[in-house]
Amino acid sequence: MRKPTPAHRRRWTRALLLALPLLSLPILYAALGAARSSSPVGSAPRRRPPEPPPRLAYLITGAAPGDGPRIRRLLRALYHPWNCYLVGVAGEDERADLEAFVRGQEALRRYGNVRVAAAAEWGAVSPRGPTELAATLHAASVLLREFEGWSWFINLSASDYPLMPQDDILHIFSYIPRDLNFIEHTSNIGWKEHQRARPIIVDPALQVPNKTEVITTKEKRSLPSAFKIFVGSSWVVLSRSFLEFCLLGWDNLPRTLLMYFTNFLSSSEGYFHTVICNSEYYQNTTINSDLRFMAWDNPPRTHPVNLTTEHFSSMANSGAPFAHSFANDNSVLDMIDSKLLGRAPDRFTPGGWCLGSSVGGKDPCTFFGRSFVLRPTKGSAKLEKLLLKLLEPDNFRPKQCK
Repeated sequence: MRKPTPAHRRRWTRALLLALPLLSLPILYAALGAARSSSPVGSAPRRRPPEPPPRLAYLITGAAPGDGPRIRRLLRALYHPWNCYLVGVAGEDERADLEAFVRGQEALRRYGNVRVAAAAEWGAVSPRGPTELAATLHAASVLLREFEGWSWFINLSASDYPLMPQDDILHIFSYIPRDLNFIEHTSNIGWKEHQRARPIIVDPALQVPNKTEVITTKEKRSLPSAFKIFVGSSWVVLSRSFLEFCLLGWDNLPRTLLMYFTNFLSSSEGYFHTVICNSEYYQNTTINSDLRFMAWDNPPRTHPVNLTTEHFSSMANSGAPFAHSFANDNSVLDMIDSKLLGRAPDRFTPGGWCLGSSVGGKDPCTFFGRSFVLRPTKGSAKLEKLLLKLLEPDNFRPKQCK
């Protein structure tokens, strides 16, 4: 074989040197692309941006004359621009007072997340009849129609009060599945069978304005065999999905039970409980707690006792986000404001959305930040501890719909 001459070798060497830059460009780009797409050795893996916290939809109701000032105080303690609020009162004076309050607060005007139900939307209700349940269902439908993206529905009355800032609740609720329903319930209805389930009643508030005393007839009815009755607390924390099932659902169960509970004393203490525990879709989403702190007489009566300063330590350490019930302007509310909420009189509970300075007694919530920014306090650990206890194997599944 003929050997290449020195001149021939020089020509090939010159051609290879000229081609090297062109050959190395694709290799260089590939290497840079790989470096951009992969993390360096020992560095933390890339995390997806955190999802925004869940929104809470509150129904706040007042039934007694003079509840307007109590609801104003409750709104200040409970307000957060990330949530939404519907207020229902029967009295014209209370409604006008609350509408003026909402119009007069800059934060409420800016975020537009507080709505006072009009007179045609909210009338007098009977706490022992089906009109209270009908009002709750109507309020849930208004919240579904007018406010998007909320995850849980919470009902409160003028006699309730929060035990921790909304930032704490939203922070902890960010870590739990959004299909869970906090509803205290039992199928052991005991004395309620004869005093609530069997009587046939008429709720005059369905037909006559401002007449709310339920009428009970002499006739009795038997217990149903097509479903099992459950009863419990009327204070609930219900998922959006479950309320859509009750109001818009494809299953006829919620409508069937609604017709049954129109003849059930204190139907708000049995309707949601019976629907959720007779539904194969939702019975495994229940947590047997209403997330309220209450104190009872011994033996317990129909309603819990009014909370006072004697109950403050137990309330503060309970981990419950809400408490029921309080007398009007009881001094324990001032203790809750100062020690648990960090709220000054006639101001909103501060949170991550408040950007102002509190130096010199200034109101930090006069300057607004992003509504979804949270600044939880150390008290949020108490709610976390409570939820972990409720979700323990001995508490969670064994207490569902039993």
